[in-house]
Amino acid sequence: MLYWFSRVICIFIFKVLFRIKIIGKENIPKNGGFILASNHVSYLDPIAIGVACPRKLNFMARHDLFHKPLLGWLISHLQAFPVKRASADLSALKEAMRRVKKGQALILFPEGTRARNGISSDPQPGIGFLAAKLEVPIIPAFIKGTYEGLPKGANFIRPVRISVSFGRQISVERGLPYQKIASDIMDNIRRLAC
Repeated sequence: MLYWFSRVICIFIFKVLFRIKIIGKENIPKNGGFILASNHVSYLDPIAIGVACPRKLNFMARHDLFHKPLLGWLISHLQAFPVKRASADLSALKEAMRRVKKGQALILFPEGTRARNGISSDPQPGIGFLAAKLEVPIIPAFIKGTYEGLPKGANFIRPVRISVSFGRQISVERGLPYQKIASDIMDNIRRLAC
């Protein structure tokens, strides 16, 4: 209930403040588990994706965010679960797999952190592992404008135009190294920027 209530509020804010534009919503599977893979340049990105995607999303969030009393409670109730970014966090990968196998949608930012200066960095192999093991649709997404709205290190949000583009499902070739799968997914995300 809190997820949908928060989403309605965020939709209103994003329409008024950012004039959000959503492209390719028809590419989101109507049911069943899937992975949504997006670029990541701003703290606004998870909210923008949550506003743009018609399905309820599950989020991996930096583990130390859960230690902050109010924020930890809030993100836990908004479908987030912790991940330790500096290591191969097997418990986070297992939780991600569990949720997707239950037919839920999972948003992943392949870079693992916000890219510096709005430029996409190399992806982590974790998304390649999940894509290979789960064999569910992988939908690329590209968020534009959030870096200008709230760049890394900024203290204030600027009202700018934000757009979210969802691409067509990616086919993952079997037997490839996880890093190669991750790089292929990242390439599909970058193509949506054109």
